Amino acid sequence: MPSTARRLAGFTESVIRGMTRLANQHGAINLSQGFPDFSPPEELLAALERATRGPHHQYAVTWGAPRFRQALAKKIQRFSGLAIDPDQHLVVTCGSTEAMMVAMMTACNPGDKVIVFSPFYENYAADAILSGAEPIFVPLRAPDFAFDPDELAKAFAQQPKAIIVCNPSNPCGKVFTRDELMTILRLAEQHDAFVITDEPYEHIVYAPHEHVYFAALPGAFERTITCNSLSKTYSITGWRLGYVQAAPHVIAQARKVHDFLTVGAAAPLQEAAVAGLELPDSYYAGLGELYAAKRTLFTSILATTGLKFTEPQGAYYSLLDVSPLGFKTDTEAAEWLIKEIGVAGVPGSSFFREPEHRYVRFHFAKKEETLRAAGEKLGRIAKR
Repeated sequence: MPSTARRLAGFTESVIRGMTRLANQHGAINLSQGFPDFSPPEELLAALERATRGPHHQYAVTWGAPRFRQALAKKIQRFSGLAIDPDQHLVVTCGSTEAMMVAMMTACNPGDKVIVFSPFYENYAADAILSGAEPIFVPLRAPDFAFDPDELAKAFAQQPKAIIVCNPSNPCGKVFTRDELMTILRLAEQHDAFVITDEPYEHIVYAPHEHVYFAALPGAFERTITCNSLSKTYSITGWRLGYVQAAPHVIAQARKVHDFLTVGAAAPLQEAAVAGLELPDSYYAGLGELYAAKRTLFTSILATTGLKFTEPQGAYYSLLDVSPLGFKTDTEAAEWLIKEIGVAGVPGSSFFREPEHRYVRFHFAKKEETLRAAGEKLGRIAKR
């Protein structure tokens, strides 16, 4: 029988989704896969109901329904200051997951090198392999997950075609400073590389940290390919609405990739999501306050375990150091947490290029009662 493609041997199925399946099997509280257990804003739910009764059940324009792109362009300009043309600068995708693959396949030829910070969201390494690129890993070091500029310069000396920057970062909650981003930009300019950013947590940032839009840095727009989604901002991970934002000559090519990957995102969901994009500034302020309170609650819960943990600067993840528990690997620890404690996280090794087995990643995008229930279970770790 014929064999399957060799490139598929370079990565496994999603560890995150695997932990979700194990959590479901054992009835554990799922703090592994990063989706909320609370509803989207009422404005979105009402708009969705209207959209299901409207004429939005056939294909939208491949690169995004006009009304959605127009609303999206206005929202981007409101927060980044960039003058976005909805017809020239955007491709609507099926989530940021597709956006990243579109960006990689648009930017990279087979054999090109791509810089990836470690720890990294698990899709990035797989995206590089699927697009035929070779990842160059540069470590972000705990506790603040800063990079060494000299190490980054050495990576750029290998003449990569692009660098991927997740900001705020999944899984470590790193928020890159303006100075750090300017260092990345200067190296990208020096070596004529694309900067592919992934920014779905743009509105989940904790003071005193601030989110800086890479594409809005001086001179950055022409070489930046921004990937983003509506999933985290509006608690609609299942709607699978994302986008690629870039200069017109890049978008012209990205549209071709997107067209033959998925044709287009769901038309009625694009129509309904306009209501979210038009929410006032007060919504985003409230979102920040909501997650700041959840971070405070969840880190206080992790403190009861007696174990060390990371306090995120942005996004909604924390890494718990499970090494004192005595397991050989973080995978064994994560499975024990599911089966014996009743709380599901993700083995941290799935996010690191380095042989790192100290961490299990948890997320706190849950109702307060869910987090408190998880806290009652996690508190038993200290008694082990």
